[in-house]
Amino acid sequence: MWYLKVVWHHDFPDEPVEILSEIGEDRYEARKVEVFRAGRLDWADESRRSPSTMLGEVPVPPLAEINEQEEFTAAVIPAEEFEQAWAAARGALP
Repeated sequence: MWYLKVVWHHDFPDEPVEILSEIGEDRYEARKVEVFRAGRLDWADESRRSPSTMLGEVPVPPLAEINEQEEFTAAVIPAEEFEQAWAAARGALP
């Protein structure tokens, strides 16, 4: 597994501004957290999800390919950063 954070630079009020993903060796998302401008956190895993978030249906492209798009800034992140966001999205943190 590896972990990805994508910052989405946009002005859409109902779309996430950050997407954190746990990526499997097959490059498919196993878990995802979406962070919205107002602070809302939505989540999805392989068997459950919040109402507005779902895992991607295709493999995650290479980091360089994501970063070629002006509206995205993507980086590999430590597992701990993802786990903290996951816990917050799932309500495990105060």
